[in-house]
Amino acid sequence: MGSVRKASAWLGLVEDNDERYYDDEYADGAESGGGDAWVTDPRVRVASDTAHEQGRRIATVSPDGFRDARGIGELFRDGVPVIVNLTAMEPNDAKRVVDFAAGLAFGLRGSIERVATRVFLLTPADTQIVSGESAGRSQDGFFNQS
Repeated sequence: MGSVRKASAWLGLVEDNDERYYDDEYADGAESGGGDAWVTDPRVRVASDTAHEQGRRIATVSPDGFRDARGIGELFRDGVPVIVNLTAMEPNDAKRVVDFAAGLAFGLRGSIERVATRVFLLTPADTQIVSGESAGRSQDGFFNQS
């Protein structure tokens, strides 16, 4: 089969009549059910299901306007830490969302931290924030350049 014909077959413009790519023995074994079937290990669970059950979820929200603040409040009220990205918002609306988020944090005994320019992290009261700054670097000497 020529390269133009292969490309046309790949694009679906012509019918692929090249039989050398198909292995009849493999196809027969797969259809007859011979051999071991794929069995899913019952201990393996989808990560999102496990995270939801154990409360290990973090929500990221990029609101377009102040109307989206309600979604932030509902997530935070349910005990989910929320990362709020306000970079796409108008400055006045962004200030209103930050004020709303600060009120949420105060009212529900959580905390609010600035992560980056116009990006904030809202954490519920039962969530501990671990700072990954130079706490362990000085002890292990990995980055010690002296």
